[in-house]
Amino acid sequence: MREGVQRSTTARGAEEGALRRGVPGDWFVDPIMLGVPGVRDDAADHALAWQTDALCAETDPEAFFPEKGGSTRDAKRICDGCEVRQQCLEYALENDERFGIWGGLSERERRKLRKLA
Repeated sequence: MREGVQRSTTARGAEEGALRRGVPGDWFVDPIMLGVPGVRDDAADHALAWQTDALCAETDPEAFFPEKGGSTRDAKRICDGCEVRQQCLEYALENDERFGIWGGLSERERRKLRKLA
């Protein structure tokens, strides 16, 4: 039991550390775990199932949420090769994501895209 408490504290500490660095703790949503607690759905049936195929899920989130003035080159390079890039961009636009690189575009690039639409 003691080990479980320590693991929980460690996970919480890691999450808080990520928030302090500017990376939202919930930047990646596990689509399988969004349903009823304890019930796992088939990922293909879930609206956010595309996230399980996203290359960014296997990458350091710092690249996708750079400090102001930081480089976005690495994140955009990863997005260029991602098979779910379009779904990611659509999600960001539909949910008004204001931070980070989504679908290969920065916040400013997404704002420009919205204005053109």
